[in-house]
Amino acid sequence: MRILARFHAYPPLHNAGAEWAAHTLLRALAERGHQVQVWLSEVAGREPYELDDVQVLPARTQKDFVEAVRKGAVVVSHLENVRSAASAARGWGRPLVVLAHNTFPGTFKAIGSGTTALAVYNSQWMAQEATKFWAKHPEAVKPEREIVVRPPVHAGDYRATPGELVTLVNLFPNKGADLFWKLAAAMPERKFLAVKGSYGDQDVRDLPNVDVVENVPGTDMAKSVYGRTRVLLMPSEYESWGRVGVEAYASGIPVVAAPTPGLKESLGDAGIFVERDDLDGWRAAVEALDDPDAYKSASAAAKKRSKHLDPATDLARWCEAIEALSGSSARRARG
Repeated sequence: MRILARFHAYPPLHNAGAEWAAHTLLRALAERGHQVQVWLSEVAGREPYELDDVQVLPARTQKDFVEAVRKGAVVVSHLENVRSAASAARGWGRPLVVLAHNTFPGTFKAIGSGTTALAVYNSQWMAQEATKFWAKHPEAVKPEREIVVRPPVHAGDYRATPGELVTLVNLFPNKGADLFWKLAAAMPERKFLAVKGSYGDQDVRDLPNVDVVENVPGTDMAKSVYGRTRVLLMPSEYESWGRVGVEAYASGIPVVAAPTPGLKESLGDAGIFVERDDLDGWRAAVEALDDPDAYKSASAAAKKRSKHLDPATDLARWCEAIEALSGSSARRARG
């Protein structure tokens, strides 16, 4: 099959959870012998490149993409490109697959525009939110098929020997940058690591016990981040899933997180949950892990959860759902 994806940005030039999750899905299709192309809508270099046998074509116009869809079998898109991808897919009678990364109304409205053959939700709670949306919006057209595929994390890609730092990945305010800086200031004897995110305004401050590093490609996270991290913080205001926490689990790194629905589902019983605005609670959670036995127990729980989240079943569900669209594509083209 020739699978065409329409995204705004892509790894390793753009390193966000949504893009790495999308890449892992496309990588699985390429591993099964399918031809996978990503057509970018934003300028990110001028030359095509390949990542794990996925071909990436930077800065292609919508007109070029529409013409390419004519020769494709399936169209995949997410975020702000869904409606334009839907138009191209509809024009050539190709099935549209939408990757949903959040539960915002705009996401479900785009999915329910009447052209979606397959909607892929990243968590059970997102699927439940979608069901509520369809019930409240009878004017929206439900996708022909809906499946849940948890953001796949190959543990071997992220496994490292944990370091000694307390880490936050992405200094975007929504991710809890303010609490991170307050916590670092309240614990001057402890060393912290702040990794800049790939989008939004980054809240960068200057504290002597905090090492701030630039955005890190997913392929370097094991060495540059998890190999330096003892405890990962996720004081997020919103997370539909929380991929970075699952990545940390591969190394047995305990995760202290805000109890968003997505994080509670992804981190499971291994998560250490503290209300987002409870600074004293976050400090207590970090200090509790100074006890060797407590850390050993939390680390073992993290590794156990990592094994439970092995992506093999999810990736098989994803690939089989895409491959099932091949016949659908032919029927649509004839129609």
